[in-house]
Amino acid sequence: MRLQGGPSFPRSPLGREPSPANAVDLEAMRRRVWREQGVVALRLDDITDPWLRQALTNEAMRRWGPRNGGTTHGR
Repeated sequence: MRLQGGPSFPRSPLGREPSPANAVDLEAMRRRVWREQGVVALRLDDITDPWLRQALTNEAMRRWGPRNGGTTHGR
């Protein structure tokens, strides 16, 4: 909330409100980026096989380091 006469909020992509996209829109975006660019976007919570989930987690941590936020799964 901004006070009347106060400074404007900074213009930054980090300060924007979340996308109004719903689950169907997000799935369509994931499908399109896979088909056009070969990029896979998966939610770890959607992967039910524990071995595969851990393998993907390990690879992501190796490449990009630990996540900020999210569930810690007991750690």
